[in-house]
Order: sequence, then structure tokens, then C-alpha cells
Amino acid sequence: MARRGIPFVVSAPSGTGKTTVCKALVDSDPQLRFSISHTTRAPRNGERDGVDYHFVDRARFAALVAQGAFLEHAEYAGNLYGTSFAALEAPLAAGCDLLLEIEVQGARQVRERRSDACLVFLLPPSSEALERRLAGRGSDSPEAVKARLDLAKRELAARDLFDYAIVNDDLDRCVAAVRAVIAAERRKAE
Repeated sequence: MARRGIPFVVSAPSGTGKTTVCKALVDSDPQLRFSISHTTRAPRNGERDGVDYHFVDRARFAALVAQGAFLEHAEYAGNLYGTSFAALEAPLAAGCDLLLEIEVQGARQVRERRSDACLVFLLPPSSEALERRLAGRGSDSPEAVKARLDLAKRELAARDLFDYAIVNDDLDRCVAAVRAVIAAERRKAE
């Protein structure tokens, strides 16, 4: 019987570097695929529909929720995000591990619905470092940065929900630590 893939959830407060960590993991592991989520937010510079996200309007997102199409979905920073069942099943059945980059609300839903999922939480090195990262992006107003920091405090309180917590104080070290988690979970599944 062929090996079934493992869903790996990576969550972190905004500005912790989860997208950078996830891209490094997928780029270096041919057995790991990136799950493409749906969102109602506008594409950022360089993002492509169907590659980075499935960009949909609120009405289409609501229709997908009503159809029961999502494993998880949540509102984050005024936008809707969701991972469809379809995005998971084909890669997992083919034996590929799947990386889901989602926020804490979504991770909670995955924890409730997928006992085979491994949840990893990335922590910022400090609240000061997180504030510097968010302000340094230059894409958010000071009010939006404050709102993201307030949300980060609530998200950090949920870290016991996760199987692993890793501090992202150095990108290479953080990627290596998550890579070690993936390797350990693969060995457990053999």
C-alpha cells in the first residue's frame, strides 16, 4: 500500500516569517507541496491566482462555505481565508506531504477535523522584534500595525494547541528545525 501524505500546518502571528519559512521548506523538499488557499484579499505584488492563492470575492467565498468546501476557514485582518478539502485530498492520496500556511483560527479547525495533521507554531524572537518587522514592511498604517500586534498577543496565547513551537530568530535555524519536525513525523508514519 502506498504511503499517504501528512498535512503539516504552519501558523504564526503576522510578521513572524511563516511565508518565508514555508517557501524555503517547499523549495528544498520534493515530497512537500504547498496547499493553495482561497482568500478574499487583493493579490500582493507578484502574487498569481491559482499559484499563491485562489483569489475570490466575498460572494464566491460565502458560496464555498455554504457548500461545505472548506476544511478550515476564518477571517483574518478583515479578509477571509480558507483551505478547501479538494486542495488536500489529491496530493495526500498521492503520497505527497502538504504544507498549510494558515492562521491560528484555521489551525484550530484543522486540529478538530484532521487527527493526522501535525501543527507547527512559529514564534517571533520577541514582541519588540515582531513590532520592528511589521513596521518595517511599510505596507501597513501605524493603526494596522497596532491591530496586528494585538492579534499576535492573542495568537501567542494559543500555542498549546500546536504539536511544536519554534522560535524564528534565525531563518536558516528555523527552517532546519521545521525540517527536522517533518522528518520525525515521516518516520512516525512509516
